Amino acid sequence: MNIFLRELKANLKSLLIWSAIIILLIFMAGAKYSAFAGDPEMLKMLDSMPKALLDALSMSAFNLTTISGFYGVMFIYFALMAAIAAAMWGSDSISKEERDKTVEFSLVLPVTRSRVVTAKGLAALVNCVVFVLITWVVSLVAVQSYNPDQVFYNFLALEMQAMFVIELIFLAIGLLLGCAMKQYKRSGSTAVAIILTAYFLSIVSVMNEKLDFLKYFTPFKFFDAAALLQSGKLDATYLLLSAAIIIVCVAAAYWSYNKRDLYI
Repeated sequence: MNIFLRELKANLKSLLIWSAIIILLIFMAGAKYSAFAGDPEMLKMLDSMPKALLDALSMSAFNLTTISGFYGVMFIYFALMAAIAAAMWGSDSISKEERDKTVEFSLVLPVTRSRVVTAKGLAALVNCVVFVLITWVVSLVAVQSYNPDQVFYNFLALEMQAMFVIELIFLAIGLLLGCAMKQYKRSGSTAVAIILTAYFLSIVSVMNEKLDFLKYFTPFKFFDAAALLQSGKLDATYLLLSAAIIIVCVAAAYWSYNKRDLYI
């Protein structure tokens, strides 16, 4: 419990910074939406843009004059920020002990390495939950002036659920990197590189039908906003795939951290 509370306190500053960034992004998006709200003429501007670019940005799948459509476009940016934050919390929670030369203190405590990983992982998980809740609540506040309907509320709830699953995937990946990489300084940058690669694959997969198979390699396409809006539910296949990735990464994190030498 002491490790868990200590980790929560250590992560508080990071959580506040990421929360401030997402709040700023939400209100900036709300201000930008005011230019599209109820104005079909604004959509003519998009007609001049290349279709491939519109598909890559998910702008062709939504009606930007509705709050649901606009939030459908914004979802990928919310998910990208959540993924980076979660991966950094996961990787940094382990690697910082070696970076800050405090790993020796952790090793002399009457706890196993597995318990250390569990406590730190749970603290990072709490951060992810809080981050999603902040994004959800602030979004609800930011759109009230546009009189959102029940369709939007249901869609936003689905987006937040999808965002949380994406967070869990990259939290597990970050935790694995922090536990497994001997060069602890590179765990965070490696996690970000994986996220950016996954984001790039999500863009490429919609630009050409022949590359559609790439969607199975990027969590950002597991829960496509357009599909969420149309179906009104999370895809069970991708939920199972997400669960498999999370379980494998977490299990590998425990195994590797118990086996490898730590730099004191």
